[in-house]
Amino acid sequence: MYRDSVPGYVVLKDGTVFAGFGFAAQGRVLGEVVFNTSMTGYQEVVTDPSYHGQMVVFTYPMIGNYGVCAGLAESDTVHSRAIIVREVKNTSRTTGCPEGWVDWLTDQGTVGVGGIDTRALTRRIREHGAMTACVAAGPDLKVNGLLAAAQGHPDMAGLDLASAVSCREPYEWSAPGPHAPGPRLRVVAYDYGIKRSILKSLAAIDCDVTVVPAHWTAEQTLAMKPDGVFLSNGPGDPAAVGYAVETIRSLLGKVPIFGVCLGHQLLALATGLSTYKLMFGHRGSNHPVRDYFTGRVEITSQNHGFAVSPPVAVQEALDRGSVIGEGGVAGLEADELLVESDQGMVQITHLNLNDGTVEGLRLVDLPAFSVQYHPEAGPGPHDSQYLFERFRTLMSEGAGNKPVPARR
Repeated sequence: MYRDSVPGYVVLKDGTVFAGFGFAAQGRVLGEVVFNTSMTGYQEVVTDPSYHGQMVVFTYPMIGNYGVCAGLAESDTVHSRAIIVREVKNTSRTTGCPEGWVDWLTDQGTVGVGGIDTRALTRRIREHGAMTACVAAGPDLKVNGLLAAAQGHPDMAGLDLASAVSCREPYEWSAPGPHAPGPRLRVVAYDYGIKRSILKSLAAIDCDVTVVPAHWTAEQTLAMKPDGVFLSNGPGDPAAVGYAVETIRSLLGKVPIFGVCLGHQLLALATGLSTYKLMFGHRGSNHPVRDYFTGRVEITSQNHGFAVSPPVAVQEALDRGSVIGEGGVAGLEADELLVESDQGMVQITHLNLNDGTVEGLRLVDLPAFSVQYHPEAGPGPHDSQYLFERFRTLMSEGAGNKPVPARR
């Protein structure tokens, strides 16, 4: 096991202190502490722009055991402000991932703290919610000073972080897609913190993609005459990204739209629905979701701290303690998942089988749909890749927006 003599601390806003050792870069960083339950994909996690402003606790006890490589990165840099683990490895002997995890994080200037009781830290977050903290590694650290810094750092709610991670100028992403039978389609992808896996998935269905900044207007997009618009994942509070909501509202009905994660929340806000902050969020690669369109249950990868407010029927079912399981929320039929909105009827298409949260929606009368989770997930699972094909169908044939069948 890799271990350093440099002291390291995780100091939560509520005064809870976890002591360990520092690895990778030394320093002091502030942000919201969240946990991720994935067993693999640690490089993809920390390079996901959706983690901007956050510090990741890995619940899996050993991280770094297969190394890193450039091809696995979801962006050009590490967005997680700090890494918190139980046991850290610096393996660099594999052919596919030839660089050591600790060496790579050091080059990236990322602070790491190991030797932490991650089970106790995760339990604290689950019971009291995701909270700001100070993570520090280095000599002569004063815990009282770290606590004061954590208590003075702003919460995630109300922060527009999409602007911080978005590209500054449009750029093109194109690669051959081997299996799509129709012509190549042109997609404008809004970058609120877009992952490379999303761009690869769009290219795999024969799409030429122009990635545009978060502040790109509807008029600029429509002037490009795209076949469809993609709304990406990203960090921060969706309610703080009002400029994107107005843009999406102006695009609705004029071009097919597909949103993922933050893009899902922004589409919901554009219809007049609301969002809220989850107590500790969903982050991991094993979240079960029921698709009311097909009746299938998918295992999904998720990374979000906010969610779309549930329709009345779902909330009432949860309030009365209805069972959540493979069949969905007990007592609910698909036709009960219709919500009136500013853009007509909205169909809730997916529900989380752990807690009943809204995981997908579609506009009944307009060509637009979205999901809260990541169908493009790397390294997986890949249960939800079909959603990209559904987007291609929506763009090329104007189909894919038919009513969701009732649950049998």
